[in-house]
This record gives sequence, structure tokens and C-alpha cells, in this order.
Amino acid sequence: MASTRIKKNDTVKVIAGKDKGKTGKVVKIDRTAGRVVVQGVNMVKKAMKKRSQQDKGGIIEIEAPLHISNVAIVTKDGSTSRIGYKFEDGKKVRFAKKTGEVL
Repeated sequence: MASTRIKKNDTVKVIAGKDKGKTGKVVKIDRTAGRVVVQGVNMVKKAMKKRSQQDKGGIIEIEAPLHISNVAIVTKDGSTSRIGYKFEDGKKVRFAKKTGEVL
């Protein structure tokens, strides 16, 4: 999967899986695997090793990646939509297909 219509810092809503219905901001996108990391969603516990004297080891909670097909962009009115492209004033812009608003 080379390209995706979802970008970093977009607000997305999870539409499938254990965290269905939760919204958050996209933190990271892995284009080769087709996965996104969403802030505060799909939290998993991970055992971390102590790296230094000040660093605390132990079990921490981090966000795990979700498949990109399981998230949808959220528009300003709070509804989810698919993303399209169009040209405005000679520039290519993304827009929400449901509402027509430019993202």
C-alpha cells in the first residue's frame, strides 16, 4: 500500500474493532504495512526494560497500530466521511465526500 488519503494530525474515528466509536488524532502512519497509530486508541500493555538509573522500567501502556481500513476521517460537524480530491484555484485539495467541506 503506497499511498493513503489519511494524513498525520487528522482526526479519525475507529469504525471497527475493540475500540469502535473512539476518536483520536493520527500520530504515525506506516504506509508499507497500511497501518496508523491513533492517540489514545488501541492501548496495549508492554514490558519495558530499565535503561538508566532515572528511567523507570516496568509495564507501560502504549498505542498499537490499527489497519487503515478501520478508521474514517471526522468532519467538523462530527460525522465520518470518505475523502476525495479536487482542484480549487489551481491547487489539489482534500475534501469530505459526505459534506463537501475542504479538509
